[in-house]
Amino acid sequence: MSRPVVPYVAREITPDWLDALRSALPEARIVPFAETTPEERAAARVALVANPDPAELAALPALEWVQSLWAGVERIVAELPESLKVVRLVDPQLAASMAEAVLAWTLYLHRDMPHYAAAQARRDWAPVPMRLAQERPVAILGLGHLGKAAARALLAQGFPVMGWTRTPSETEGVAGFHGPEGLARILSRAEIVVSLLPLTPQTRGLLGAEALDRLPRGAGLINFGRGPVVDVAALTERLADGRLGHAVLDVFEVEPLPAEDPLWSHPGVTILPHISAPTHKGSASAIAAGNLRRYLETGEIPPLVDRRRGY
Repeated sequence: MSRPVVPYVAREITPDWLDALRSALPEARIVPFAETTPEERAAARVALVANPDPAELAALPALEWVQSLWAGVERIVAELPESLKVVRLVDPQLAASMAEAVLAWTLYLHRDMPHYAAAQARRDWAPVPMRLAQERPVAILGLGHLGKAAARALLAQGFPVMGWTRTPSETEGVAGFHGPEGLARILSRAEIVVSLLPLTPQTRGLLGAEALDRLPRGAGLINFGRGPVVDVAALTERLADGRLGHAVLDVFEVEPLPAEDPLWSHPGVTILPHISAPTHKGSASAIAAGNLRRYLETGEIPPLVDRRRGY
C-alpha cells in the first residue's frame, strides 16, 4: 500500500523543516508543493502550511483542512477562503519558551536593567532602591495556553499576577478581568503589562492613547503578542513624557523592523527580533505529525481556528 502524500505548502522551503516533518511522520510522504504530481495534488486531503501561497492551496481540489506550523494564524485566516478549515499549532514547548521569555523580560524591567544600561553608557554609578516582586503587580493580556504558562512562571517568583480576557476566564492564582471595563481596571493597577494578544479586528490598536494613559506613571510594557496591538505613536509619546518607563517590543507591524525606524534608537525601547517564543522544529513537527496521524487513521480533524475570533 502506497504512503499517503501530504503537500508541504510554504513560500520558503527549508531542508531542516522537511527533515524534521518526515522523521516525525514516516508513514506519510511529505513533499513540497512544487514537487507534487497532478495526481498527488488531486488526491491530497490535508496539507502542512507555513506562510502558504493561497494559489498553491487552491490547486488542491480535495483539500479538507490545513495544519499550520505556526501558532499565529491571522495571516492565513485573512488570505485563505473561509471554507478551508485551519488548525493552528498548539505546542507545550512554545508555551514553556514564552513563559521563560515573559519571566526574563519582566525581571529585566522589575530590576531596572534599562536604567543600569543607560548609567553604564554614561559611566555613572547610579543605584536605585530595589523593590520586591510581591510589590510589583503584573498584568497579562491574553490567557490562552501561552498566557497561563507565563502566569505560572511569574507567580512562582512572587509577582502578583492579573489576567485579562475578552470573556470571563479563571486561572488559579490570577486575578481575572474581562471586557472593556475589566481592561480599564487592570491597566490602572498594573506596573508591568505583558501583551500576548493575537491580532484581530478587536485587538488592533487596543493599547492606544486611552489605554496607555490608564497605566500608573512609569509603568513598563512588554509586547510579545502582535505588533499592531500597540499604537506605536501613542507609545512613544508616553515614553517621551515619562508616563511610561520602558517598553520591550518583540513584534512589529513590519518585520524585520526597517533599519530607518526611529524605535531602534529610542532610549525607552528595547528591540527584540521576534524571538520571545520561536517555533521549535522538533516539538512542532511531532505535534503536527500526531494530528495528521490521527486524521489519516480515524478521519478526526483537530480543533479548528474560529474564523469569527480570528484564532
